[in-house]
Amino acid sequence: NLSVESLKRVELVTVSGRVDSSNASQFESGLKDLTGKGRNSLVLNLAGVTYMSSAGLRTLVSTLKDAKRGGGDVRLAAPSERVSEVLSLAGLDSLFKVFDDDTAAVGSY
Repeated sequence: NLSVESLKRVELVTVSGRVDSSNASQFESGLKDLTGKGRNSLVLNLAGVTYMSSAGLRTLVSTLKDAKRGGGDVRLAAPSERVSEVLSLAGLDSLFKVFDDDTAAVGSY
């Protein structure tokens, strides 16, 4: 599940449930829709994500590349313990700025 809230300078995207090969393409198209419209400053709240597969991680990385190409960034807010673990195991935790909550992540822009 993906819900988007447009703030002044940032899109706050709340993600919940499982992100795996069965739905990663929907996740990716939702995020590409934003970057395609020039909305390149994204905060992804991952607190409600119970599982993220390599397909989900690929989507995060490709979205980060798209956002940076457009002069923006992707920042992560409150990733669940499971997601933090997967990011760390994949060595991706150094790619993303990670914040404890939405307020801190949005305020970092």
